[in-house]
Amino acid sequence: MIQKPSLSFWQILNMNVGFLGIQYSFGLQQTAINPIFLYLGAPEDMLPILNIAGPVTGLIVQPIIGAMSDKTWSNRWGRRKPYFLIGALLGSICLFAFPHSPLLWFAVGLLWILDVGNNMAMEPYRAFVGDKLPEKQLSLGYQMQSLFVGAGILLANGSIVLFQYLFGGESVEQAGTIPQWIYYSFYIGAFLSLVTILYSVLKTPEIPPSEDELAEIKRINTLSFFQRIGKPFSEIVEAVKEMPKFMWKIGAVYLFQWYALFIYWQFTTPLFMKTMNYTTSEAASQAAKMSLTYNTVTMIVALMLVPLTLKFGGKKIYAISLLGTAIALFVIPYISDPNLVLVPMVLFGIGWAAMMGIPYTMVSKVVPQERRGVYMGILNMMIVIPMFIQTLSFGPIYKYLLGNNAVNAMLFAGVFFAISAFLAMRLTISKTVSTE
Repeated sequence: MIQKPSLSFWQILNMNVGFLGIQYSFGLQQTAINPIFLYLGAPEDMLPILNIAGPVTGLIVQPIIGAMSDKTWSNRWGRRKPYFLIGALLGSICLFAFPHSPLLWFAVGLLWILDVGNNMAMEPYRAFVGDKLPEKQLSLGYQMQSLFVGAGILLANGSIVLFQYLFGGESVEQAGTIPQWIYYSFYIGAFLSLVTILYSVLKTPEIPPSEDELAEIKRINTLSFFQRIGKPFSEIVEAVKEMPKFMWKIGAVYLFQWYALFIYWQFTTPLFMKTMNYTTSEAASQAAKMSLTYNTVTMIVALMLVPLTLKFGGKKIYAISLLGTAIALFVIPYISDPNLVLVPMVLFGIGWAAMMGIPYTMVSKVVPQERRGVYMGILNMMIVIPMFIQTLSFGPIYKYLLGNNAVNAMLFAGVFFAISAFLAMRLTISKTVSTE
C-alpha cells in the first residue's frame, strides 16, 4: 500500500497546467468546428453525424489507453506521461492543419485524428491526478482540473471573439471558404496543446508502482505480441464485470447530461442565426461569447465548490448545478438581446464546473488504485456513449420531430439536463475499495 504525501497548492496547480492545452482544443471543437462545417457547406441536420468522431474515438481510445497506462512504467517517462505526450503532439499537428481544410470531408477526417489525440491525452491525465493525490486532496485536484477546463475553453473562445473583431471586419462570407481570422485561434491551440503538457511533465514526477504492480507489468512484458495486444481488452471486460454499483448510477446521469451538452454545442450557432437573424460568422461569434462567459464563471467557482462539496456532499452540489444548467437552456431561446443572453451562462458555468470535477472525485474514491486508469477510461466511455447515441439519433429528431428548429433543440436539451439532475440525487458513495 503506497502512502501518498500531501502536495502543496502550487504543486497541484503545476500538475494540472497541461489540461489548459487539452481544453483549449476542446474549446475550439465546441465553438469553432461546427461553424467551419457550416462554412464548408454542411446542412444543419448533418451536424450531429459529422461530430460522430468524438464519441467513436472516445469509446475506443480512452478505455484502451487507460488499461494500457495501468500496465506501463518507465523510469524515465513514467506511467501516464507517455500517452498524453503522444496525444498532445498528434492534437497539435491537427489543430495547425484544421483551418486549411479545402473540403468538408477533409475537415471531418482531421476531426477524427484530432479526437484520437485529445482522447489519448485526456484519460491518462484524469488517472494521473488520482495517482498522485491522497484521498483528502482529490476534490482539490479534480476541481483544479475543472478550473483549467474553464481557462482553456475561455482562451479558445476569447481568441475567436478577439480575432474576428480585429481581422473579421465587414468581410462577406464566401460559400466553401473558411474565414482567415479563424486560423489564428487554431495556431495558438497547436502551440498550447504541446507546451502546457510539456510543462506539467517536467514539473511533476510520477509515483513509482508498488512491487506487486511492477511484477505484474514485468509479467505482461513477457507475453507474446498478440497476448499483449489483447490484454487491454480483457482488462476492460474484467473491470466492467467488477465495476462498483456507483459507476452504473453515474452512467445513468451521464446518459442525459452529455446527450444534452452535445445538443447545446452543436446548435448554439444555428440558434442565434434564428433568434437574432445573424449570419454564420455573427452567430459563431455570439456562441463564442456564450462560451467565454460560462467558462469565466467556471474558473471563478471551480475551487469554491471544494468546501461546498465537503460540507453538503458531492451529489447535492452536483444535482443543484445540473438543475441550474437546465434552467439556463430553458431561458436562452427566448432572449433576443445579445448581451442579456449572457446572463443565464452564469448558471451554465456553475454546472460546467461541477460536471468537470465532482464526478471524477467521487469515482476516484471508489475504484482501486491498480485499476484507476481503466476505470477512468470506462467513466469516459459513459461520456462518449450518450454522445454517440446523440450523433446517430438527434439528426432525425431535429428534422422530423423538432421541425428543424434550433429553439426546440435547446429546450429538448434543457429537459434532459433536468432529468440528469433528478438522477444525480441517487448518487451515494458506498466505499468498498481503498484507493490509498
